Amino acid sequence: MGNTSANTWDRSIEFFNQVSKKAKVMYEGLDDFSVRLLDYSENATYLVENAATDEKYILRVCRPDYHKKVEIESEVKWLQSIDEYTTIMVSKPILGSNNEFLQTVTLEGDNREYHCVLFTFLEGETPDVDNEEKLIRIFREIGKTTAQFHQHSISNYAKFGEIKRPIWDYDNLLGEQPKWGRWQDGRGITPEREQLLSRVSSTIKSRLENFGKAPDSFGLIHADLRHANLLIDNEKKIVQVIDFDDSGFGWYLYDLATSLSFIEHRSYVPRLIEAWLEGYREVRPLSPREEREIPTFIMMRRLQLIAWIGSRDNETAEELGAEYSVETDNLAILYLEKFEYLE
Repeated sequence: MGNTSANTWDRSIEFFNQVSKKAKVMYEGLDDFSVRLLDYSENATYLVENAATDEKYILRVCRPDYHKKVEIESEVKWLQSIDEYTTIMVSKPILGSNNEFLQTVTLEGDNREYHCVLFTFLEGETPDVDNEEKLIRIFREIGKTTAQFHQHSISNYAKFGEIKRPIWDYDNLLGEQPKWGRWQDGRGITPEREQLLSRVSSTIKSRLENFGKAPDSFGLIHADLRHANLLIDNEKKIVQVIDFDDSGFGWYLYDLATSLSFIEHRSYVPRLIEAWLEGYREVRPLSPREEREIPTFIMMRRLQLIAWIGSRDNETAEELGAEYSVETDNLAILYLEKFEYLE
């Protein structure tokens, strides 16, 4: 990380740390709890813990320019609906002292509003992407859980009330002004690589225009089911889901692509996809047309992540760096060979 990025990182974390301490007192019974930063990405995530009792919560401090208040309230509304109408284990929002789920904090000398939400803490392990056989077994459960999300989205949408969440379509992912930045500005994007990936992006756009947004294939999705947001309860053998911060409206198969985030180039991915599909089909069907388009959603996510890495200064982006773009070349070539001229 360069000096400028390091300074930006330190200053951002300083603000978020101040906010977390102010937010904690907005909830009853947390006076004896410590607050420790766990992760800093789109938002800052903190562990709120009482070491004496081992009681734990998760506090999310939202980046001021990322989501509007109404969007965060919609996320909470969907989480409550999932908890009420499904068997999926999710991290639940907790009411503050003012009987509101969303708390807003301001800092002296900073006119921005920091929205905060406290969640229940879930015990579990994130999937090990280096343990192929175990990961394949887990992906069957991930597919099943994802299908339950989608079935709930389709069957209960009218019960949610008005939902204001981002739309994860081509324009907002790879268009002129995408939410996570332009992949063209990613790390390691040479003129030759930009030309190659431009062909991929054009092919994705064309194919998704033909694919359409029918209600049985496009709706409310989690949109970030990568391994860091999945907790495996080995005793109960279930997949628990956290971090609905990116939830929004998108293609249901995009959720599969997000489960392959950062590992799309690994040799075992076809086996993961097949396991995911087996689990998914236990809950709801997928048409052959939908299954044929899976590589398109995977490549769309891959380009989105190149943009994300290029526009972020956190540890994950630094670790992945330009190598992630380099490793995309072979995926891009294989995708174009199969789909570029296919109607």
